[in-house]
Amino acid sequence: MILKGSQRAGANQLASHMLNDRDNDHVKTLDLRGFVASDLQGALAEAHAIAKATKCKQFLFSLSLNPPKDTAPGEKDFVSAADKIEQSLGLAGQPRAIVIHEKEGRRHAHVVWSRIDGEKLTAKNLPFFKNKLSALSKELFLEHGWTLPDGLKANGGKNPLNFTRDEWQQAQRQKLDPREIKAVFQEAWKRSDTLKALGNALAERGYFLAKGDRRGFVAVDVQGEVYALSKWAGVRAKDVREKLGSPNELEGVSAVKDAVRARVTKQLKSFIKSVKDKQARDLQPLQSEKTRLVERQRKERTKLARHQDQRWQAEHRARSERFRKGLMGVVDFFTGRSRAIRKENEAHAMQCMARDRGVRDDLARAHLAERQRLQERFDELRLSHRQERKLLARDVTQFLRDAERRQKSAARSDKDHAHGANRPNLHPQDHSDRKRGPDLSR
Repeated sequence: MILKGSQRAGANQLASHMLNDRDNDHVKTLDLRGFVASDLQGALAEAHAIAKATKCKQFLFSLSLNPPKDTAPGEKDFVSAADKIEQSLGLAGQPRAIVIHEKEGRRHAHVVWSRIDGEKLTAKNLPFFKNKLSALSKELFLEHGWTLPDGLKANGGKNPLNFTRDEWQQAQRQKLDPREIKAVFQEAWKRSDTLKALGNALAERGYFLAKGDRRGFVAVDVQGEVYALSKWAGVRAKDVREKLGSPNELEGVSAVKDAVRARVTKQLKSFIKSVKDKQARDLQPLQSEKTRLVERQRKERTKLARHQDQRWQAEHRARSERFRKGLMGVVDFFTGRSRAIRKENEAHAMQCMARDRGVRDDLARAHLAERQRLQERFDELRLSHRQERKLLARDVTQFLRDAERRQKSAARSDKDHAHGANRPNLHPQDHSDRKRGPDLSR
């Protein structure tokens, strides 16, 4: 399901939109939870009234759940999706309403939560909710076996050989979900009738057909991983042979791997290495400062721990010496003096423990403040590095385009030269070897 959410106010307008039966064929209030009111209009008005006790302006979180056009999820699917979403966003247990719309043969749902915690009268914070919704949307597509839209496919469904450098780095860090890989092969298989069409469809997504060691059809990705076509497309080997014929006209796996690797040229690798080396050098002073800071802080904490241990031992001895020995100790026992000293010692020991714990906490807070100041410098430098990588991505993209143009130009030049060498020379310029006729000028 495509998930689109926003924080908002306007409870009355939102309720009217969700209950709009003029523009929708069918409207069904599926769930009202956590409200005193039994209708949507009253429930959202209730949320508005509670929000007036706070300073929160956008007291609602509204979300639309849009399944693919050719699907018809049930009510349980919408409720299950809403449950997952609220767990991820931190809205679990908040008052919630779910309304299902049907229009033009399609079904979608709207969910709205109150962001206000009724007991604390504070608004639930929703950090990075767009990123979380994007991840959840992809998970729901894969869970239901629906075809992923391009916007949710890893790297936007692009062939990694056509990436900018920034996109390429992201792809290197990203681990693809096996279900997504399988969806790529299945989709390509369904929309391809010939071997050439299948090869083109897979190449669009960065997978290249090859002949396997056992003469079967396989695909190679840009990292050199090999995928058996029948396994990942979910079809029988017999069906593959009937549809595609023999794989003998394809290159072997090694040749395809070499061809793919050749696309990533030495010049491109040198560009990437130079930036990596430069950024590593930039980080080195801060890394060294961090190492020195951590070592110093560890020494300070070790010194404090040693000092506190020594003081604790001395204080323990002092408390023990308050008890008299021998006959006077027996007298203290029967008179109750020993019991009083024991209680005083226990109270003193608790005070000393609290004092030492407070000192350790103060030192830890001071160390954290130091580390945070250093981390701010790390963050500033890394932000600068990201800008550098964006600029390099632009340069690398241009480099790849120029390289492709040079290759095409060289190929045309070689072709023209070959044609010229085979063409007969009808107008020779050198007449030195020709037989001379008689001189008629005399």
